[in-house]
Amino acid sequence: MHDLPQIMKRAFYLLTVIILLATFTKAKAQAGFSDVIKVSPGDATKLIDAYGEPLFKGIGIGMNSGWTNTAKPKGLLHFELKFTATGAYTPTSDKSFDVTKIGLSNGVGPADPNNIIAPTIGGETGSNGPLLNVYDVNHHVVDQFNLPSGKLPLIPTPQLQLTVGLINSTDVTMRYIPKINFGGDVGEVSMIGFGVKHDLGQYIFGPAKKLVPFNLSVLLAYSHLNISDGVDVKPEDGSNPNGEFNNQQTQIHLSSFLTQFIISKKLLFFTPFWALGYNTASTNFAAVGNYPVTNNTDGSYTIYTNPVNIHENSISGFRTDAGFEINLGFSIYFAYSYAQYSSITGGIGFSF
Repeated sequence: MHDLPQIMKRAFYLLTVIILLATFTKAKAQAGFSDVIKVSPGDATKLIDAYGEPLFKGIGIGMNSGWTNTAKPKGLLHFELKFTATGAYTPTSDKSFDVTKIGLSNGVGPADPNNIIAPTIGGETGSNGPLLNVYDVNHHVVDQFNLPSGKLPLIPTPQLQLTVGLINSTDVTMRYIPKINFGGDVGEVSMIGFGVKHDLGQYIFGPAKKLVPFNLSVLLAYSHLNISDGVDVKPEDGSNPNGEFNNQQTQIHLSSFLTQFIISKKLLFFTPFWALGYNTASTNFAAVGNYPVTNNTDGSYTIYTNPVNIHENSISGFRTDAGFEINLGFSIYFAYSYAQYSSITGGIGFSF
């Protein structure tokens, strides 16, 4: 399992890079994680949560996408390997946030009271967000940093999965990647997911069967993604007494659940489908370890342990999907989804 296909490795490499953007880029010139984490833990949590919200939602939508494009389960011991990618659109309401309305303390605030609107990760990419001041207890400015620009107006999520047909018109799908350390600014990634699809049409008999001239199934799916990455946040003078700051790490855990009813009708090599269901996604983001928070103009700081913890239900609501499968010896897929974030999914599959 250590020698994964290159396509899988590249897909999850892309996914981890995208997710780590939510923790802000590390370069100080781009107002990175190193800047934000040096404000108080409560303020850092609110800023990261506000900036990364479209990412958490978009990835949640993506993790619930691409499970199937037909209501007909695979035949007994028939397999399909499928690679798809989803792009979730950030709505206008989530492209920016007002830094004065997210509950920041008196220890941080906009340097210019007329410049208070910051892009989220799904917002405008042209320029950085507003300049923020960091204050001490006497309201003296001890540091400044710009919030970052937007990065991803379209939030992409790749999916690689294997489906096998079982008895009783049922198939199961698995998404899996063992722990892989990509190194650099990407970190360690692991994922697991399971889906079960069952044919409901087999329980319709007699004249009623003629009223349902299509395949009808129900799908249940769950997936969980883990990301961890070491970070390097030191005091302003770069010191690290006794290695106090060697244990720093960002950890992201995303879980998703989907239930759907699906109908489809095969027309030669073309199979359109429609699905209606309910999906949820939860996000846990943490900055683990010891971090220095500047509290005086002389560069003195307070050490906080595990200062950032975000726990939220990113997605919870109904979704509808419509799309098609084209079978030409291999399968081509496309779907449009309407949910909290609209999205498109496309991919390719190989059956054997």
